[in-house]
Amino acid sequence: MAQWFALKEQEPEALLFFRMGDFYELFFADAQAAAHALDIALTTRGSHAGDPIPMCGVPVSAAPAYLARLIRRGFRVAVAEQTQAPQKGQKGPLPRAIVRVVSPGTLTEDELLEAGRANLLFAVAPSPMRGQSQTLGAAWIDISTGAFETATTSQDALPELLARLDPTEILSIPDLLPPEHAQRLAPVPSIPSLDSARTQISRAFNVAQIEALGDFAPEHIIACAMVLGYVQRSQAGALPRISRPTTQGLDGVLGIDPATRHSLDILRTRDGETKYSLFGTVSRTTTAAGSRLLAEWLSSPLTDAAAITARQQAWLWLNEQSGLNDGLATILRRTPDVARALGRLSAQRGQPRDLAALRDALIAADDTTALLQPLCTDATPHHVRTLFAALYGRAEGLLARLQSALAEELPARLDDGGVIAKGYDEELDHHRSLRDNSRRVIAGMQGDLSARFGINSLKIKHHAQLGYVIEVPATHGTKLRDNPELSFRQGTASLARFTTEELATLDQAILEAADKASRRERALFDGLCTQALATPALEDVAQALATLDVLRACALLAQGGTWCCPQITNGTDFTLTACRHPVVEAAIAESGSADARFIPNNCSLEPDRRVMLLTGPNMAGKSTFLRQTALAVILAQSGLPIPAKSATIGVVDRLFSRVGGADDLARGRSTFMVEMTEAAAILNQAGPRSLVVVDEIGRGTSTLDGLAIAWATLEALHGHLGARTIFATHFHELNALTDALPRLQACTMAVREWRDKVVFQHEVRPGAARKSWGLHVARLAGVPATVIDRASRLLATLEQQHAQSRPSLPLFDAALEAPAPDNPPAAPSEPDTLRETLKTFDPDSMSPREALSALYALKELVTTGENT
Repeated sequence: MAQWFALKEQEPEALLFFRMGDFYELFFADAQAAAHALDIALTTRGSHAGDPIPMCGVPVSAAPAYLARLIRRGFRVAVAEQTQAPQKGQKGPLPRAIVRVVSPGTLTEDELLEAGRANLLFAVAPSPMRGQSQTLGAAWIDISTGAFETATTSQDALPELLARLDPTEILSIPDLLPPEHAQRLAPVPSIPSLDSARTQISRAFNVAQIEALGDFAPEHIIACAMVLGYVQRSQAGALPRISRPTTQGLDGVLGIDPATRHSLDILRTRDGETKYSLFGTVSRTTTAAGSRLLAEWLSSPLTDAAAITARQQAWLWLNEQSGLNDGLATILRRTPDVARALGRLSAQRGQPRDLAALRDALIAADDTTALLQPLCTDATPHHVRTLFAALYGRAEGLLARLQSALAEELPARLDDGGVIAKGYDEELDHHRSLRDNSRRVIAGMQGDLSARFGINSLKIKHHAQLGYVIEVPATHGTKLRDNPELSFRQGTASLARFTTEELATLDQAILEAADKASRRERALFDGLCTQALATPALEDVAQALATLDVLRACALLAQGGTWCCPQITNGTDFTLTACRHPVVEAAIAESGSADARFIPNNCSLEPDRRVMLLTGPNMAGKSTFLRQTALAVILAQSGLPIPAKSATIGVVDRLFSRVGGADDLARGRSTFMVEMTEAAAILNQAGPRSLVVVDEIGRGTSTLDGLAIAWATLEALHGHLGARTIFATHFHELNALTDALPRLQACTMAVREWRDKVVFQHEVRPGAARKSWGLHVARLAGVPATVIDRASRLLATLEQQHAQSRPSLPLFDAALEAPAPDNPPAAPSEPDTLRETLKTFDPDSMSPREALSALYALKELVTTGENT
């Protein structure tokens, strides 16, 4: 227990897995927490300060499964192992040390990771430079693959970066972190100084000066050091294989704020599943690495038209080559996860099958180049030729060594033996021969002793503590005790165990041979690992195979003819022809209904009609139309096909989707407050190259308040911001703006009345909705007929009253169409200047907008005079 207290003090915030023989045991509060989380028995062992010590334990062999459950529940686990093998005659407890701290961001085992998802540890640090307090440095690492990146961000942009990366664990001071990510915060002792951070990074990558790694801002250096320090601490001072950090510019990535990601279910649905997400719907990848890369593409769409087009040309080329996709599928199906195998080997937790994964991946690379070589010409897209070069003839020396060194059938664990093939190493073969021949001698000795003593049930068996012993039933044990050739070792109620001098000698020889064979095999294994980790081509091979997997998945999407390759331009074009929502369409197809089909729709937001005002009832498909338009942009700028007949998209720099609403009770925000916060983000960040899709702005407050907010927001998007916009609303009064806003087009969801029922046609058509159809939707939802009838009568009365007292609202505010003039406005005119003002107007030369502005000015003069 003294050992336990000392180790627990090192990691007080982690559960301590304390190795005791074949079990990891937990004590005190750790045991109580783990027993509850794992639903295992809580017992006691010994006492402390007069009280029983709570205790529970899990078998070492089953530890990964229990660790996975604890990590998913938010725990960190420190693993304490015996650091010395027991010696003959040794007394007292064996020395123990924490060999690893398992936390969500430092996982390497397949049992603890999701194969198709990156597992990122993220750190953020403020700039140490004076006057740059708003500048933050971010660094993130996936130690399961070694990927390591940095970026500069700000307090305002940090939530967007976190939403895109979705890290599993975050290192930061609490004040910097958005509240919604607080549950992922790891304990950080302190933020290092710039000088200590530089020293730490230089040592980690064995360079004299950090400048040898690249040009990094001070805040990048500190964030990188935070990540490296945490990883090193989690690995008991060792540092696994990590790529040199690269600075990622955020300018070339489509801006998507957290609310938009939440609205569109890009990688996961709101309940955490992938099935009905965009990623789950479009994924046709074969490998785990390809799945992670596809997720990266979808979460970080590009804004470089040339880079997007390069991806498109690559998968279009794959589809043009007869049989190529099928050939690639055959190879990719047997391609293991190289990146994560390297991660485990570098963390010294590798097993024989990780080396086999490297061997099989290199074989797959050779097979792929053999498949591509006859097809590659000068006309082959540059992207494909680059991938071919990354695969061709790489790491041939390592492949040859792995093929000759590894046994055909590999054990799951190195300690099980049989990893190295027979004939690869003479010394190993010699030790194995001695071990195996001695076992054959023992088998012959058993027959001789059985015949000599006349005991057919006599056996020679290996015992963990006693070694090889002669076992006979207890009834024969009594007479054998007097035999001078035998030495009695142990007796039980049913057995007696003996040894002989010859058997003891053989036992020692077998143990020595087995131990020498095991040590030699481990040395050979370590040598193979060292060579593999020193082969940089493996990273290139892994990336190239993953990229080919994603490109092939894109080609498969486009093969059916219902998905197209969009034309990407640097302008503000935007036309989708017969576009569909990929997730909804897949769900309809999965339902198996013969009558159900998805209704495609066109969407044109060309510069002269860049704002669409969309009206129509609930359940008619407005939200689906909004989301499918946004998803089309994400797919197109990720380089993927889109579900449409054709498309032309001018690159979108920022995407805003405000569809659906929910409150945020944990942070004390109502649905309307959440809506207004998201609307504020759009109005403060959107620009002429942005795409905005919003649904029912202003619905969470009174009708007139909501109408005023929606009206002003629409004017701002049309005039001041100039964003391509789809603005869905139930405020039919906004249709009056189509005459005053030149780039506004009115569209509506098609609805038919048939036999006193409403039929939603799910088609977007030019025009405005005649009414909201709310009562029809209520009837479809099962609201009782008595309530529907009462509501119908009330509605007729309210509509009549509203028509008689309809408020007079201004159609347009010219100040939102153009920036304010440089000169400040003149002081308000006195009431007696009305006549003079009228004289200055020339109706024949005024534009409609100028006339409307003049009318407002006259009304203001009258109002001011009345108030005076």
